[in-house]
Amino acid sequence: MSTHRLLPIDPQTGRARDLRSLASHAAAFGPLPILPPSADGHPGPLIEAIAESRLCGRGGGWFPTARKMQAVVDSAAGRRKRSPGSRPVVIANAMEGEPASGKDAVLLAHVPHLILDGIQAAAATVGATDAYLAVHRGTPSIDDLERAIAERRSDLVRVELITPPARYVASEESALSHWAGDDTATPVYGDRPFERGMNGRPTLVQNVETLAHLGLIARHGGSWFAEVGDAQAPGTTLVTVGGRVRQPGVIEVPTGTPVSDILARCGGVDGPVEGFLTGGYGGAWVASEALWSAEWAPAQVREAGGVIGAGILWALDAAICPLHEMARVATYMAGESAGQCGPCRFGLPSVADDLTDLARAASTREDLARINARLALVVNRGGCKHPDGTARFIGTGLTVFSAEVAEHLGGGCSASRSGASLPIPKIRKTPVKRAGKDFR
Repeated sequence: MSTHRLLPIDPQTGRARDLRSLASHAAAFGPLPILPPSADGHPGPLIEAIAESRLCGRGGGWFPTARKMQAVVDSAAGRRKRSPGSRPVVIANAMEGEPASGKDAVLLAHVPHLILDGIQAAAATVGATDAYLAVHRGTPSIDDLERAIAERRSDLVRVELITPPARYVASEESALSHWAGDDTATPVYGDRPFERGMNGRPTLVQNVETLAHLGLIARHGGSWFAEVGDAQAPGTTLVTVGGRVRQPGVIEVPTGTPVSDILARCGGVDGPVEGFLTGGYGGAWVASEALWSAEWAPAQVREAGGVIGAGILWALDAAICPLHEMARVATYMAGESAGQCGPCRFGLPSVADDLTDLARAASTREDLARINARLALVVNRGGCKHPDGTARFIGTGLTVFSAEVAEHLGGGCSASRSGASLPIPKIRKTPVKRAGKDFR
């Protein structure tokens, strides 16, 4: 098989094939080639193909994968001079903290062995001796994943399944490194994981979609991978499409695919759309007309005012009040804080309360000014990017839905029906009473 797809399609059903067994996986993708490991402080030779592929991380940041791996190798080489035995660690991130995302769950359910191939490829490239696959506690696919791991006794690096709690910031890379080391899934200040991650060791944390792509690059090469998609960020990508579309779900498209084509593949929009949420609850709102004509690639979506982030494209029903949706999400995000720093512990709950008042049409222009002032105070001041993402979600929403803001400041609301669109897990009471509560 040489198609660029992560998810092979069954021609009879038109749906992704079930490749959970090692035998079916090998029949579909072929064997994983032997991968020479990292040696003498240099990455394994696969790094050349990864660099040629221009693969970018699909977990949200879209950072060049080869550069991230090289940083881990360089850090390990420097540390071994001072502390021999500090070998790298690989952590596959399948936590899928964004409630509106479903792509990682689809990969786990259909092609778990392609993810495990990617883990082996990453471990060989950075010289890791330990590897982990992280899924949040209660994930339905845990039993299947344990079976898949058990089938691969001949793998050079043993993969351990770890299950941190289902908290939003528990999927942040330093939080995962923290959990793998001492069972506490809270973000860590200071050095990044590639410098000092699990138990102080250089740690590579990659989203499982990124690792699945690595499994294909290891087979077919970097130039093959770069044959499709946007020139700056090639390959295919998984997009979770939701909201007011006829057939919501996860689809795979080449990067650079027009947003209008993505929506058409999901049956098109089912009525007027007020705006689009891109990237998830740490992402950004974009006006409908601005995004509709854009291409789904990092630079193009950013130019339109959005962020691809974790690959979420959500069409907001124009009949639903966008400020109510924003207030619901802001309250949820405030409750997901680990409570370790002021911007999350105090700033986000205050902004969420102010936004809730605005959604109820119980605010003045002075109250709106206070929201904007508080948003500015939380950005770039937290221990992780949780407050920054939440502030971007709120700030871009206030701009895109400025007409609705004005309506609410006047005591009205233009929504023609009640109801909610964006999925919200159970909202926890805010602020967090004790730092790190529920992160063990």
